[in-house]
Amino acid sequence: MQNLKTQIEEIFSLAIAKAFHLTLFKAEIALTAQENFGHYQCNSALKLAKDLKLPPREVAQKIVSAIHPKEKFQKLEIAGPGFINITVSNHELENELVLMLKEDRLGVELHQRSEKVIVEYSSVNIAKEMHVGHLRTTIIGESLARLFEYLDYDVLRLNHIGDWGTQFGMLIAYIKKFHPELFEGTFSADIESLMHWYRESKKLFDEDKDFKKAAQLDVVALQAGDKNALKAWKKICEISRIAYEEIYALLNVKIIERGESFYNPYLPDIVKKFVHQGLAIESEGAQCVFLEGFESIEKKPLPLIIQKSDGGYNYATTDLAALRHRVEHEKAKRIIYVVDAGQKLHFDMVFKAAERAEIYDPNRVRVEHVGFGNVLGEDGKKFKTRSGETVRLIDLLMEAIRRAKVIIKERIENISDEELNELATALGMNALKYADLSSLRTKDYHFSFEKMLKFEGNTAAFLLYSYVRILSIIRKSPQGDLSLNPNIHIKIEHPSEISLGIHLRQFGECLKDFEEDLLPNRLCDYLYTLAEKFNNFFRDCKVIGDEKEGSRLWLCYLTQKVFEAGFSILGIQLMKRM
Repeated sequence: MQNLKTQIEEIFSLAIAKAFHLTLFKAEIALTAQENFGHYQCNSALKLAKDLKLPPREVAQKIVSAIHPKEKFQKLEIAGPGFINITVSNHELENELVLMLKEDRLGVELHQRSEKVIVEYSSVNIAKEMHVGHLRTTIIGESLARLFEYLDYDVLRLNHIGDWGTQFGMLIAYIKKFHPELFEGTFSADIESLMHWYRESKKLFDEDKDFKKAAQLDVVALQAGDKNALKAWKKICEISRIAYEEIYALLNVKIIERGESFYNPYLPDIVKKFVHQGLAIESEGAQCVFLEGFESIEKKPLPLIIQKSDGGYNYATTDLAALRHRVEHEKAKRIIYVVDAGQKLHFDMVFKAAERAEIYDPNRVRVEHVGFGNVLGEDGKKFKTRSGETVRLIDLLMEAIRRAKVIIKERIENISDEELNELATALGMNALKYADLSSLRTKDYHFSFEKMLKFEGNTAAFLLYSYVRILSIIRKSPQGDLSLNPNIHIKIEHPSEISLGIHLRQFGECLKDFEEDLLPNRLCDYLYTLAEKFNNFFRDCKVIGDEKEGSRLWLCYLTQKVFEAGFSILGIQLMKRM
């Protein structure tokens, strides 16, 4: 089902073709800044006037005269130097809203071909705890994956975990020396133990020559596929996995683990490919790719190193191998990397190198780095503990739940412990996610428990409260379960009904923009406006007991369904009580 904006674009493009014989010209349609000017605005007359050498208002008048069908519009008004303000007719809007209710995806235009989209996000490191820095990539990445699933793409979520490297030699050597019982299965450990052992192993590696040699031998054994080394490595990965899966469960994140080690067999071929094509140049013993437009601060060519002087590989090699695998094996048409903005240069160079080596064709495959800013404290500095340490993500999540529990206790009397824990977990995680997603991802984000848990303003609590209010209205209705009623009837007349109706119909337009620029705050802003418009509608228009009860209940029900779809895309858990 085409969204309303696309329908209007086609009608105005046909009118322009009819009036001026310009069959390839596409009309420019935008939302109006204020509803009193109409619902949409066409700005094409000003652009056409220059080429046609005619006054803009005359061009606008000819466009309006050529519009067909005119019944779709309540009013077409020429304003200012030649803008055309467009007001959709009530009858047309009523029909559009009924169609939305009849469709599973609420009239959202779905992708017609089953193309694969890969979203790489979270990207945790083995033997290290998830910290506040993992929050944004995990929440944003999950939301993007959910968006593309809603739009009917074939989505593959990938957790590109850091599960390979020289640090594993140090860790294996340390555990073999001090805690061999771990690998024998007679001793258990947690992520905190692994992190402590890693710090200790690093000290020994720097200070003890014998330990350094043992660690290097363990790395060689691991890379050679030695049975015992691999067993030790798998045990370390298993302990780490338990820790981050606890966090994913709380955040309701489902993601496939595919670590750096997965691409190890493909790394030699990547280097061979670049060398064979004459794209890699040996510099100080390393294989480097020099790309036009990438320079150091000193204006010297900046190398993308794909093989180190000791013959080892690095992040760039792995990322090139991963990109090649995703294009050739997974047949992905869009590949999205949700990684902090600090990695922009790295990805720019990897993508450019891959394009030059014909690993992917940008005309066939869309590859994007979705960067995001830092999480800052309320003081504007990087978010840290009081002692200046990085905040553990699990601690952050548990604190959100603790604070949500206090709020719910104040709002709901005589609540059971089981329901309290359930509601507090939902509210805490929802507040945390929404506060992040509602912020412009390209900017730094100021973290505040107090703000995110408020029941007013653009917060999860406010939106969910509005949603619960709708459930209550429908529950009080004598109409019964509306989902079982095939007789949909909507009649809108009051300005608040029209305002809500137009906004509901623009849900698909919001998702289309979100799909293009990958900014989750678009959907958050849409839902916040939806809550405000619904509250205005409910203030101005009596629902239960009014002669228009049936029609207005359908508006309530459609608002409920749009909220549910939007919440699902954002990863916000529904709540039936607030």
